[in-house]
Amino acid sequence: MSEDVEKNESGELFSRAVRAGKRTYFFDVKSTRGNDYYLTITESKKRFGHDGKFSYEKHKIFLYKEDFEKFIEGLNEAVVHIRENAPPIEETNESLPSASPESTSNVSFEDLGN
Repeated sequence: MSEDVEKNESGELFSRAVRAGKRTYFFDVKSTRGNDYYLTITESKKRFGHDGKFSYEKHKIFLYKEDFEKFIEGLNEAVVHIRENAPPIEETNESLPSASPESTSNVSFEDLGN
């Protein structure tokens, strides 16, 4: 990656939003003061109050380079376990298509070019 990557207005070097039913996940690459990159993963859910107004409930994870491999390994193991052991669910408009264990794809940071 080029060293003259510019930050956007909110300080991110890269940002990707993934909508999944009632949730949106944000993957944001940021840099420290020492110009070391890290990833924040934010889950955002729209919540409606009794008065009809809404707000967003957010949960954030900070993930640093030295933890990428272990994080991906743990995530892959958890996803495989769920796909192999979770009871089937009825399809709804909010549910994602289920995948069989045979179609499980593991991701590593080597696959991502790091």
